[in-house]
Amino acid sequence: MSDTENTENTEAKTPEGELKAGDEANHDFDHADPLPNAKDFQLSNPNNINPDVLQNISVTLAIEVGRAHIKIKDLMRLTQGSVVELDRIAGEPLDLLVNDTVVAQGEVVLVNDRYGIRLTRVVPSTDRLKTL
Repeated sequence: MSDTENTENTEAKTPEGELKAGDEANHDFDHADPLPNAKDFQLSNPNNINPDVLQNISVTLAIEVGRAHIKIKDLMRLTQGSVVELDRIAGEPLDLLVNDTVVAQGEVVLVNDRYGIRLTRVVPSTDRLKTL
């Protein structure tokens, strides 16, 4: 029998620390992190949210002046200087949206050559939860 035939019939040697087939059940695993237990899967109390975690979540903030619904043929006719009529009356408060949810209303102000919004009404959290 040649050496190549001999190696085919013998068990493959594995580097130290690597498991062989069938050894998984008897091997002692050394984990840096402890395995999860039932307590890790319990529902957390929503009143115990860590504020440090929440403070680093990004949200999209937008100010909505108004909206308009037009047909595509009218959209195709728009050129520079065209006027699109919005659904709001002049002087009506603007909506402050966070992730597409209205959270407040206000009026446009100028702050150091930039536009801003002065909040005139904040939507109560109970009303915001109804829209989710």
